[in-house]
Amino acid sequence: MTTKKTSRLLSLDALRGFDMLFISGGGTFLVLLKGKTELPWVDTLADQLNHVPWNGFVFYDFIFPLFLFIAGVSLSYSLNKGLALGLTKSNLYKKVFIRMLILIGLGILYKNSPFPFFEPSEIRLGSVLGRIGFACFISTLLYLNFSKLRRVYWITGILIAYYAALFLIPVPGYGAGDLSFEGNLVGWFDRTFLPGRLKQGDYDELGLLTQFPALCITIFGSLAGDMLRSNATENKKTLTLVLIGVVAVIIGLIWNMHFPINKRLWSSSFIMLTSGLSFLILALFYYIIDVKGFKKWAFFFKVIGLNSLTVYLAYRFIDFSYTSSTLFGGLFDIFPEKWHEVFIAFGATALVWLFLYILYKKRIFIKI
Repeated sequence: MTTKKTSRLLSLDALRGFDMLFISGGGTFLVLLKGKTELPWVDTLADQLNHVPWNGFVFYDFIFPLFLFIAGVSLSYSLNKGLALGLTKSNLYKKVFIRMLILIGLGILYKNSPFPFFEPSEIRLGSVLGRIGFACFISTLLYLNFSKLRRVYWITGILIAYYAALFLIPVPGYGAGDLSFEGNLVGWFDRTFLPGRLKQGDYDELGLLTQFPALCITIFGSLAGDMLRSNATENKKTLTLVLIGVVAVIIGLIWNMHFPINKRLWSSSFIMLTSGLSFLILALFYYIIDVKGFKKWAFFFKVIGLNSLTVYLAYRFIDFSYTSSTLFGGLFDIFPEKWHEVFIAFGATALVWLFLYILYKKRIFIKI
């Protein structure tokens, strides 16, 4: 490795927290504001927090890819720390493999609660946590065995191969190159080879084939991590991140002309667009927080970012909305009923942050 060991980046923890705030439902109260304020900009903002049905792109489509990218950045730091402590490649492979299995297990539990123990056909195998685990495991194999340039070749090869497969391999009853919800290769492959329940009945965006383009975002993140760990000046690091981000976004937009930007398909154009945006937002957080030193505002997100797995699972298995309604219901009873759901959602977000803040003060950080 030609990079150096650096101290923990506050900007990375803050960016992870910013991302987890939306992944865990922190933007729900903004969505619920739609149609209640008579302010067009509020409705526009709310529309950005709902996934597009198929082709297209909104801010909310960026949230999960950004987390995959952040996982790659963290991977660069953690793997080099492990090597510096004397761990062998075999040790690191085993550690990340076990982590992948745990994340897959937690992901299956998360997506199937209450768990259908006696109806295995109703178990959904695809999950956010499983995708993170798989992407980090494969990215680790590539990181420890290939140079930065060769990892770029891997990204290029995977995205082009995926692009070619969807356009050249015929789907029974639909032919080749059908990118509709019903006729695309990804959906057919999962219906044929993925056991259990698919998210949309005939399709699952977290299924088998989409694992491969998605992991490219994590590989991109590992490259960004290497840049941040390098001996370059802080301004040069920022500029490099920005330039790569701009180029990736442009490639994604050009590719979109033939292979539409589509989160459900994890299309190659979508991967390039979201990877580019990830480079740009990382550069922004890094420059503001770690280069310019404006750190106080980042504390709110840092508290979330240091316990990202905790907040993700807590929002699933703890009914913060019920607690919010119970604790604060008397405060907003004076408002029209249409506003109650907004206040409940906002209160739930506040309770989640308070819960994480207590863990932070107690120095309790749950990681795998």
